[in-house]
Amino acid sequence: MPETRKERYERNFADLLQELRVAQTGVQILFAFLLTLPFSSGFERVTPFQKDVYVVALLAAAGAAAMLIAPVAYHRVLFQRGRKAELVWSAHRLASGGLVFMLVAMVSAVLLITDFILDRWVACLLSAVTGVWFVLLWLVLPLLRRDDRDQPEKKPTVE
Repeated sequence: MPETRKERYERNFADLLQELRVAQTGVQILFAFLLTLPFSSGFERVTPFQKDVYVVALLAAAGAAAMLIAPVAYHRVLFQRGRKAELVWSAHRLASGGLVFMLVAMVSAVLLITDFILDRWVACLLSAVTGVWFVLLWLVLPLLRRDDRDQPEKKPTVE
């Protein structure tokens, strides 16, 4: 028996919440690290450039946390109001925006740390590679696989 629209929205929201749990944990750990950084020894040695990168990383992590947690608050406000379709659509948009902020936070954190210990050009190169790696894994590969559902499932063979 095929699922109803309501069942599909319930399943989509449950799937999205599972995904958000993973993303929230990562951004919360990064945010906590960034919050403690100015109070650690050695932070007084950072350059103005590194302070700017730190602020970008901190604000991006805060933005990511806000957007990745927002679907929970959204659900609380719309709870039992028959608006699951709107909730799923909005939660999808918020999660996508949260991942963009998380990407900026992660790349900025890599830049901050690598610039502190390596030459700036090496830090910029490593940060660019990190950004490309995230975009490849989070966007390009999923988009390349997006139309594969029309193809018969390929089962791995054991030789």
